Amino acid sequence: MAHIGRTPRGIRVQAWLGDNLATETPDGLHLADAAARTAVVQSTREILATGFDGAHFDLEPLHSGDKNYLSLLDALHKVTEAADVPLSVAAHQIDPLPALHSVAGALTGHPKWWSQEFFGQVARRVDQIAVMSYDTAMPLQSLYGGYVAQQTSLALEVTPPSTDLLMGLPFFHETKLGHRAAAETVPAAVRGVRLGLSRTDADRENFGVALYVDFAATEADWTAYEKDWVHRGR
Repeated sequence: MAHIGRTPRGIRVQAWLGDNLATETPDGLHLADAAARTAVVQSTREILATGFDGAHFDLEPLHSGDKNYLSLLDALHKVTEAADVPLSVAAHQIDPLPALHSVAGALTGHPKWWSQEFFGQVARRVDQIAVMSYDTAMPLQSLYGGYVAQQTSLALEVTPPSTDLLMGLPFFHETKLGHRAAAETVPAAVRGVRLGLSRTDADRENFGVALYVDFAATEADWTAYEKDWVHRGR
């Protein structure tokens, strides 16, 4: 891996580190294995030594209440703090109804959401947390915007002020069981984020949006982001 050179002022280049977890199939990373967690920590240490400005982890599917994940974050944070760089994670959506993750897990084996309590436990262990607020199966832009507003409020309530909270914007266009491109649009997401922010913590400093994913974005996505988020300010 090549050394990361100097980047423009104000831009931070983080290593995006992801893996499939063995939570719903026998294959994948076993977080319950202490040796596996140690290997992740050591790999992160080596990656940061190449010159990255931080580490961002996307481990899925990650079930709510996973104490092994919390232990991994504690160990990783020691590494990133020693390197004076941020630890960032991608986060599942929060239960829109209490204990819905438990019901979904029992019925489907895939508990899509995290409890709000677990989200807070994760947020307190990292420097930046990005909510994957897409793939919601919402059929209309109005419903999707309202859902994002709720997710924003729920996340704000349990994310400490010192942690950067980012809400995901859907910069991709595919229609499948859990995602309707016509409903999950950038304008709808931004409206939802703004509404949730204004309702819950309008003066929040460490807050923003995360664009997923740039290589699938259209010119209309960038225009909507700049018009509705960047140029309108907070």
